[in-house]
Amino acid sequence: MQVALLSAAGSVILRLLGSTWRVRREWPERLDDLLARGEALIVVFWHEDILPIAWVHRHQGFAPLISTHADGEIIARIVRSLGYRTVRGSTSRGGARALLEMARLLARGVSVAITPDGPRGPRRSMTPGPTVLAQRTGRRVLAVRAHADRAWRLATWDRHLIPKPFARVTLRYSPAVTIAARSVQEAVEQAPYVASLLDRLDPPSQ
Repeated sequence: MQVALLSAAGSVILRLLGSTWRVRREWPERLDDLLARGEALIVVFWHEDILPIAWVHRHQGFAPLISTHADGEIIARIVRSLGYRTVRGSTSRGGARALLEMARLLARGVSVAITPDGPRGPRRSMTPGPTVLAQRTGRRVLAVRAHADRAWRLATWDRHLIPKPFARVTLRYSPAVTIAARSVQEAVEQAPYVASLLDRLDPPSQ
């Protein structure tokens, strides 16, 4: 009951907040052009950026990986209300099954989304899930970051970002990259490279 109430409240709050945000997208063609051509991608972003990214890309057919923890269930229900299909699991629980499900979705042309530092951190610490998935499927990886000129930061491990009403929210996109790896071990070694894609999307002041 508590999860249901928190999920419903979170969905309403996100819709109210999101409807006031002034959204700006930098280099959106890096994502939009590939989706328009029917390419399925592995989209990665830090756990702290979930809310603004989920709002901006609602009803676009992405399938995000959401943990099976209690807080993950709340997030899963909120993003489903925005038109997402979800894959449940994480690197620490249900990882192999989730990886297989995401590979099947990518094979069917569905783009997936992963927060590689979730569900428990450390903050902005890259796990190899996205690069292993890319090596197994041959799909490209694209990074996204969200920023806001005015926002709350929660006192959580990820310092979760919640843009304030009427904030200017900026999403920045990396080029889509191929993970050049002939084995799972080589794919694991490519994880820092994907982390660097996210780092480059930080604004100059950060």
